[in-house]
Amino acid sequence: MTADPATAPTAELVTESDGILTIAISSDAPGNPLNDDALSAGAAALREIARGERRVGVILLKGPGANFCAGGNVRDFASAAHRPTFLREIADNFHAFVSALHEADRPVVAAVKGWAAGAGMSIVTHADVAIGGTSTKMRPAYRGIGLSPDGGMTWTLPRIVGAARARQIILTDPVIDADKALSWGLLSDIVADDEVDSTALATAAKIAAGPWQSDGAARALLTRSATSTLGDQLAAEAQSISALSAAPEGIEGVDAFVAKRKPDFAAARNA
Repeated sequence: MTADPATAPTAELVTESDGILTIAISSDAPGNPLNDDALSAGAAALREIARGERRVGVILLKGPGANFCAGGNVRDFASAAHRPTFLREIADNFHAFVSALHEADRPVVAAVKGWAAGAGMSIVTHADVAIGGTSTKMRPAYRGIGLSPDGGMTWTLPRIVGAARARQIILTDPVIDADKALSWGLLSDIVADDEVDSTALATAAKIAAGPWQSDGAARALLTRSATSTLGDQLAAEAQSISALSAAPEGIEGVDAFVAKRKPDFAAARNA
C-alpha cells in the first residue's frame, strides 16, 4: 500500500548517474512509508528505460530514512471518505510501479536497512540483489490490519521461499530478522547497518560496469525457468548465448578474454 507523498521534490526521488537509476521509494516522514510521488516518478523513469530512452544498466531502490519502507500510512486508509475506492487507487498506483520495474528488464538492487514491512517487503521480493543490515527486519503486516497483500507478494514470495513457507509467512505474519531473511533467500547479503547503502551502491556500480545485455538475458532466463521445462530452458539458453555472441558486448568480452585484457563493455555499448 502507499502513503502520503514525500516533501522532497521529484528530482530527488529519481536520480541517474553512471548507468544507475536510483529510486527513493519511501518518504522521510516518521516510519518511512511508501511514497506516491516516488512510485509515479519511478514508474515514468522505468518506462523510459523499457522504451530505450534511458541508458541504464541497473536499478537501485532505497529509503531516505532509517527504514527501507515500513509500508503504507494506515491513518490515511482510516480517514479516506470511501476506503475501497481509496485503497484501489493507491494499489493500482503501486502495481503500475511494480509492472514498470519488470518491464524495464534491468537488474534490481535494494538497500534494505531497518524495516521492510507490508509494501516495503513486497518491493524487496522483486529485487535481484537485496542487501540488508544486521538490524534489518521484514514482515508482511497486512494481516494485522485485516487486509490482504499487494505489490505482487503472493506471486513472488512462493517463488523465493516455497509455497508452504510463503503461506506460513503471510498467514502468521511473523517478524523476520536479518539472519532468517538471508537463510530463506529474501536477502542476498547482510552487512553492518551503517554499510547497507554504500554496499548496495557498490553492488549496483559493479553491475552497471558490466555487460548490460548479458545481465538482461540472464534475468530473462531466470524468470522463465520457474515455468519452463528443462528442454524449453535449454533451447532458450542456446538461443540467448548464440545471439549475445554477435552483440557488441559479447564480441568485446570474448575478444578481451583471448587478448588477456579487461573488457571495456561501456566502450562496446557506446561504439
